Amino acid sequence: MRYAIIMLTALLIPGAAAAQISDGVVRIGVLTDMSGPYADNTGPGSLVAVKMAVDDFGGKVAGAPIDIVSADHPKPDVGLARARQWFDQDGVDAIVDVPSSAVALGVQQLARIKNRVLIVSGGGTSDLTGASCSQTTVHWTYDTYAFGNALGTEMVKRGYSSWFFLTVDYALGQALERDATEAVKRAGGTVVGSVRHPINTADFSPFVLRAQASKAKIVALANGGADTANAVKQAQEFGLAAGGQQLAAFGMQIHDTRALGLQLTQGMIITQAFYWDRDEATREWSERFLKIHGKMPTDFQAGLYSAVTHYLKSIAALKSDEAKAVVDKMKELPVHDFFAPQGMVRRDGRMVHDIYVLEVKKPSESKRDWDFYKVLATIPGELAFRSLADGGCPDQ
Repeated sequence: MRYAIIMLTALLIPGAAAAQISDGVVRIGVLTDMSGPYADNTGPGSLVAVKMAVDDFGGKVAGAPIDIVSADHPKPDVGLARARQWFDQDGVDAIVDVPSSAVALGVQQLARIKNRVLIVSGGGTSDLTGASCSQTTVHWTYDTYAFGNALGTEMVKRGYSSWFFLTVDYALGQALERDATEAVKRAGGTVVGSVRHPINTADFSPFVLRAQASKAKIVALANGGADTANAVKQAQEFGLAAGGQQLAAFGMQIHDTRALGLQLTQGMIITQAFYWDRDEATREWSERFLKIHGKMPTDFQAGLYSAVTHYLKSIAALKSDEAKAVVDKMKELPVHDFFAPQGMVRRDGRMVHDIYVLEVKKPSESKRDWDFYKVLATIPGELAFRSLADGGCPDQ
């Protein structure tokens, strides 16, 4: 009789039956680029950021241990197969990072079906919170709309009215070009042309020559990782900057700048969601990351720490890791940390925060290693990111 009363009480108390941790473990899967063109900007550093977040949280949440697994996602089919295995066989509760937009879109649909959490930091397509949105997905660090909008609007305001796009021909590049084109036109500028290249392109000379012939004031690189680095090298070899064209990059990260050197990249305009030297809080966390990883964090890696911490806070508040309930709690709780002092997760899953337009310093302006950028503009999140009304998310 006593057992029956206890069971009946549990059923009558709202949320009592759901207040549990599945399998007694919160398991986070870091699905990232460990060996491809984005490995330096996500990859092992993303895994470090997640481990830091878990360690700082004490290794447990709601009384349950936190386990971390990781894997490479060299191709969409491989990434999706790994995600399926994690969900179906390995008890993974949340997949995080996913720098390939094509992989992220596929995993998003799988996570929706399996009722698991997806937190995207490295992947950029704004479709994740648009037509493809899901009630179990949170898009944290950046998206193609915010970067395209911030850079396009700010630079047209500064007189750079004509644009040419050099775009990687897959989901990320296509979305960047689309979203930046719309921003440039809204601001009163024009797009005089574009050219698309395969991922992992070594020879950019034909693409750079077309950009040079366009006479556009801005040559915008809508790519990332090794593709951005190769494009920058060859753009400088062909004298784009010397000829009066401004080079801008949506996907150039701090590791790319360091590898290329300030002599080559000085004066370039980039956009970021985070810069380690922004203020005291960013410097403190970034120096910790540097001691562990040997490199300063990219915005993807800093954002991932922030996102995982917020995910764990939401589980702690619920005492449950049920996917939809946790994401709802992530939307309810404000984000206040070194990455986003005044952030918020919107109903469509978009985490809204400031975006920064940066200029690469001259070698003479840099005071130490990793001192590479100066902030040209801080774009408030509500202006940088696409509005909820314009996103077209059917779930909200």
